[in-house]
Amino acid sequence: MIIIDKSLISGDLQDVKFCCDLEKCKGACCVEGDAGAPLEEEEISLLEDFLDEIKPFMTRKGRKVTEKQGVFDYDIHGGFVTPLVDDRECAFANFEKGIACCAIEKAYEAGKIDFRKPLSCHLYPVRISRLIQHEAVNYHKWVICKPALELGKKLQLPLYLFLRDALIRKYGEAWYKNLEDSLKEKR
Repeated sequence: MIIIDKSLISGDLQDVKFCCDLEKCKGACCVEGDAGAPLEEEEISLLEDFLDEIKPFMTRKGRKVTEKQGVFDYDIHGGFVTPLVDDRECAFANFEKGIACCAIEKAYEAGKIDFRKPLSCHLYPVRISRLIQHEAVNYHKWVICKPALELGKKLQLPLYLFLRDALIRKYGEAWYKNLEDSLKEKR
């Protein structure tokens, strides 16, 4: 474990080799599971503000869900999550050639909004848990990501490098530089 500021970082970020292989997994993390993607409160406001710009990139069913219940739901612990279509895929999932993609990110890439996607999605397969005085930064192992582990191993790409942009988005450049330095010392 590495400690940077108030973050407790699992050694898995260096040890696990990972690279999404959408051709094989088909974006299953946007479809599988028992709840939508975790959302921060400020992300809910952004989704509400940008919903009209995101809707053209959503499925018809996804639009109906957000029109009926809004841009968020609650998980079994009372946390904010994206709503689901038929208790299955995220309401913001769309499908291109059978691969789940994010309507929010598509709107961002098209220059319609300046919000890329929920941070929890950007960071996946890392999950952040809030502790009393710290945040735990941990790898979430899920069988649907087996192709990503295989590709990551083939490429010898550590998880912290695969998630570089997402980790910088969450914690900043200085934090990420500290992480890199700490991992070099650890080796």
